[in-house]
Amino acid sequence: MIAEIISVGTELLMGQVLNTDAQYMARELAPAGVNVYHQVTVGDNPERLKDTLKTALGRADVVILSGGLGPTGDDLTKLVVADLLGLPMVRSPEAEQELYLRFSSFRNREMTPNNLRQADFPQGSTLLPNPNGTAQGCFVEQNGKTIVLLPGPPRELFPMFHDYVMPHLLKRAGHRLYTREIRIFGMGESSVEHAIRDLIEKQDNPTIAPYAKTGEVTLRVTARCQEEKEGELLVAPVVEEIESRLGDVVYSTNGESMPELLSRLMIEKNATLAVAESCTGGLLSSTFIDVPGSSTYFLEGMVVYSDSAKIRRLNVSNTILRQNGAVSAECAKEMAAGMCRTSGADYALATTGIAGPGGAKANKPVGLVYVALAGGDKVLVKKLNLTGDRKRVREMATLNALDMLRRLLMDLPQAE
Repeated sequence: MIAEIISVGTELLMGQVLNTDAQYMARELAPAGVNVYHQVTVGDNPERLKDTLKTALGRADVVILSGGLGPTGDDLTKLVVADLLGLPMVRSPEAEQELYLRFSSFRNREMTPNNLRQADFPQGSTLLPNPNGTAQGCFVEQNGKTIVLLPGPPRELFPMFHDYVMPHLLKRAGHRLYTREIRIFGMGESSVEHAIRDLIEKQDNPTIAPYAKTGEVTLRVTARCQEEKEGELLVAPVVEEIESRLGDVVYSTNGESMPELLSRLMIEKNATLAVAESCTGGLLSSTFIDVPGSSTYFLEGMVVYSDSAKIRRLNVSNTILRQNGAVSAECAKEMAAGMCRTSGADYALATTGIAGPGGAKANKPVGLVYVALAGGDKVLVKKLNLTGDRKRVREMATLNALDMLRRLLMDLPQAE
C-alpha cells in the first residue's frame, strides 16, 4: 500500500510552525508496511492544493491531508477535496450537535456562525471523532482510493490518527501491528545502532526503528501479525537480544518513561523523595510531579538559586561556598544531604551548575553541572560536562539525576 502525506498551511511553508504531523504519521506508517514515497507541503491556496491532491491520487492508494479543517476563510481542505471528486458538501447533524455541545462547555466563548463550517463534509464521508478539538476528521473513498482529512494541531491529529486511521489502514492491509519500545539512557544513537547493526541489516519481520530525543534513544520493535500473541512471539526474542547487548543503559522494554519507572519503583519500595534544585530551576521536580500518583512518594521540591538560599534553607556551609563555590561537588553533596535531613525523605536529589549562556569562569565552563543523591548514610555525586544551550543543559542535568536514582533503586552501578 502506498500513502502520500499532504500538509496544508501557509504557516508551515513560512517556517512559522514545525511540521510534526508529517513526521509522526510517517513514523507510524512505516512499520505497518505502508510505504510513504512523497510528502508535500502546500499553502492555503485552493488551486495549488487541488493540483497537489490530483497528483497524489495518481500515484498513491491513500492520501492523508492534515490542516485546513477549521472555521476560518482559509480553511479550504474539505471544499477542495469535494470539488476535485465532484461531491457536494453536506452538513452532518451529528457533527453540528457535537459543536453545540462542545461550545456550551466552554466558559466565556461564543460559537460564531462560521464554526458551523466544521460540520460540513464531502457527501459520503465517514466522520472521525475529535475529543480534543472542534474539527472532526473524515475518510472519503472513491474509485479504490482513500482520502483522509485530519485537523492540523498535533494534540488533535495524533490521537485521531492512532485511534481511527491506523486501524482502518491495517484492516485494509490485512494485518495488525504489535510493538514494544525499548528506552535507553546513557548511550548515544550512533553507538546503539552500531551495537545492533547486524539485527537492523537483516530485519524483516519484526522491524527495528531507532529514533532519538534529548538525551535518550528509543528502539521501536514492531511485528506484522494476525493476532497479539503471534506478535509477542515474534518481538520478544529480538527485544531480549537487544537488551542483552546494551546492558543496563536499557531502562525500559515496554515503553515506560524514566519518570514513570521511578514513580513505580518508589511506590513499590514505599520510599519518599525530596528535591533541591539550582540550575534546573524546578524542572526536576516537575518531571516527577507530571506523573499521576507522585503525591504518594514526592514530599517537596525547593529551588535554591542563590547562595544565601542554599545556606538558609539547606544549611550549606558558608565555608564550602567560599572555598569551592556553589558549582562544586561539595556544595551538591550538602544540598542533597540538607534536603534529605530537613524534609525527612528517604532520598533527596540536588542539582547545581552553570546552564549558561553567562556565568562561566576559567575553571567552570558553561555546562558544568553536579548532581547529588542522598539516601541512608551516604551521598553520591556525579560531575557532568554538558553541551548545548541553556534548555538542553537543564534537560540533561535532569535526566542524569533521574538515572542516578534509577540505578540506586535497582541496585545497579552508577554510570561514569
